[in-house]
Amino acid sequence: MQNRPTAAVSPVSPILAADEPPPVNVLNPGAPSPFLLIGDHAGNRIPREMAELGLDEAERTRHIAWDIGIAALGTALSARLDATFIHQTYSRLVIDCNRRPGAPDSIPPVSDGTAIAANASLDEAGAAARATAIQAPYQAAIGADIQRRLDAGQETILIALHSFTPSMRGIDRPWKVGILHDAGDNRFARAMLAFFARDPELVAGDNEPYAMDTIDFTIPFHAYPRRLPYAEIEIRQDLLADATGVAAWCDRVEQALNFAYREYASL
Repeated sequence: MQNRPTAAVSPVSPILAADEPPPVNVLNPGAPSPFLLIGDHAGNRIPREMAELGLDEAERTRHIAWDIGIAALGTALSARLDATFIHQTYSRLVIDCNRRPGAPDSIPPVSDGTAIAANASLDEAGAAARATAIQAPYQAAIGADIQRRLDAGQETILIALHSFTPSMRGIDRPWKVGILHDAGDNRFARAMLAFFARDPELVAGDNEPYAMDTIDFTIPFHAYPRRLPYAEIEIRQDLLADATGVAAWCDRVEQALNFAYREYASL
């Protein structure tokens, strides 16, 4: 099904020039699917005034800067499911939108061994400007869409799309997919995990390679207080490296979502 137009959310910003992309895009706004897709780390742009944070292209395009493959996967799933996809434009090295506002690790001075001098020297005013320009509009867009859906009586299942590097600090990761969950209504997440666990070749991770805990922000902030069903899915980045991989995982995630939807409805 053809997607509805993208809605760009572009507030006045002290760090984004008028001709730069907005911090958040809403693909297929108002779509009828119960699944609301989000991409906390889908983009890797850096505002012009930040001079690429002093990083070369190799650093700006590796996993420390974004969740590789998630923009393409979210776009494909949005079309397949006729679902809204709200995704971030700017790099997690500028500010990590899946961290509590003001958290020290939301603007990392070092990431997987790479020093980011522009972050290490950032003062409180500079950090606040990034949060205001990028993080706040993204979270506000998610909150507004959830409220719109609730007001309209539209079922809402929050699905956070993430990807992870195959190797971290020299240690290979065996998982091909992981489902992250913690408090709130995690029954949908557990049903998705059960689907992936049926295929032993996937080595599906239960809160692996990361665990949802107090570090995560987006799902706990939006889903927990409203008791919304949710799941945070992590896919290994080498499996999303090309169009063939994205298409294969679009199929697999669609199957998992549909399976979990049936299971959740029967509980």
